[in-house]
Amino acid sequence: MPDAEISSEQVDATIESRAFVVLLAIAAIVGVVVSLATWCFLELINQIQRGVFVHLPSDLGYHGGAPEWWPRPAGHIPANGLAAGGGPALPIELPGIVLAAIATIGLGVVLGPEAPLIALGAGLAVLTLRLARKDAPPEVLTVVAAAGSFAAVSFLFESPLIAAVIMIEATGLGGAKLRLVLLPGLLAAGIGTLVSVGLGSWTGLSTSAYALGTLSLPAFPRPDAADFGWTIALAIAVAAVTAIVIRGGKGTQRVAKPRPFLVLPAVGLIVAGLAIVFQATTGKSFMEVLFSGQSDLPGLVAHAPAWSLSALALLIVFKGLAYSLSLGSFRGGPTFPAIFLGAAAGLMAAQLPGFSITPAVVVGMGAATVAVLRLPLSAVVIASVLSAKSGLGAEPLVIVGVVVSYIVTVRLSAPAPSENPAR
Repeated sequence: MPDAEISSEQVDATIESRAFVVLLAIAAIVGVVVSLATWCFLELINQIQRGVFVHLPSDLGYHGGAPEWWPRPAGHIPANGLAAGGGPALPIELPGIVLAAIATIGLGVVLGPEAPLIALGAGLAVLTLRLARKDAPPEVLTVVAAAGSFAAVSFLFESPLIAAVIMIEATGLGGAKLRLVLLPGLLAAGIGTLVSVGLGSWTGLSTSAYALGTLSLPAFPRPDAADFGWTIALAIAVAAVTAIVIRGGKGTQRVAKPRPFLVLPAVGLIVAGLAIVFQATTGKSFMEVLFSGQSDLPGLVAHAPAWSLSALALLIVFKGLAYSLSLGSFRGGPTFPAIFLGAAAGLMAAQLPGFSITPAVVVGMGAATVAVLRLPLSAVVIASVLSAKSGLGAEPLVIVGVVVSYIVTVRLSAPAPSENPAR
């Protein structure tokens, strides 16, 4: 039913009904099921990464870590951003989604887990509901699928707030139906975060290995005029570089789509080669180039003094190229590499006079996130929550940076006048 046909009074009556209470109970169950599945998925990827890049080299005699030649290729198109529309994944599609994501993310390709988890959460939620009630109407399936995605994203970020904002913008929710989807989704997201927090103590395995927590940044009480000026400049630069990365990803997609079995191995080899050259050039680990960056981000920020400007620049170049190629060929999420690269750009900008590390990193993350996802509110919330320990002083700069980056991104991606259809 279109939003225009639903009044606020009808929504209130639906929320007060017994059926909606049952729906909330189902959402709570979905939150538990999806959170456990998300934990299994992320823990499996974490163990694959550690096994391939830590334990196996050690077993072969490389006790100082994997040698620089070690990287190996992995064998929804993330270049198009992050969108949860088009209906939930069918249960029969879930094994393929999981296997493609594990092969991509577990073996080091530069993409994140959020897009597969959105699909996995929605698909498992629908499967859970169908096992309980085969004749569930499409409207209920849509709400429960959204709750499953909420739970998965909440587990990943350890924040139901971030999950809610991302899913609202990614699904295009709005109008009178918003509350009907948002309430079960928030409940599932809250349970997803609770499970994420509790699983570490229950299992003895640390979910911090893959859940992105708050960064340790110096306190930043308030911005000044110089901070605003550097924020605008940094946001423009980040948006311009990200536009090049996205354009490269879409170009890769056009090449990979008709011949995936030829292009994917080639891209995997190129990504591995980029990681090897980066280590040989900078002396930093090739793992900085591989993977999505979510587990490496806290270390990058915490050990910022150990990074020279040239090393940071090369990190952005090599990881940006690997990210661009991965966007158009493999399957995964576009968010976390963007956050990581935005933080690296922020560390470079922190060398500018009068621009401290906290606002530089936070603005860089927000600007890069919105340039990739085109979700401005999500970008503001992600950057603000990740930097919450540093205080509220950087939030005005984040908002300015996100807005500037979004406008520049839209302008850079607009078709040329000759490409516009004739009126």
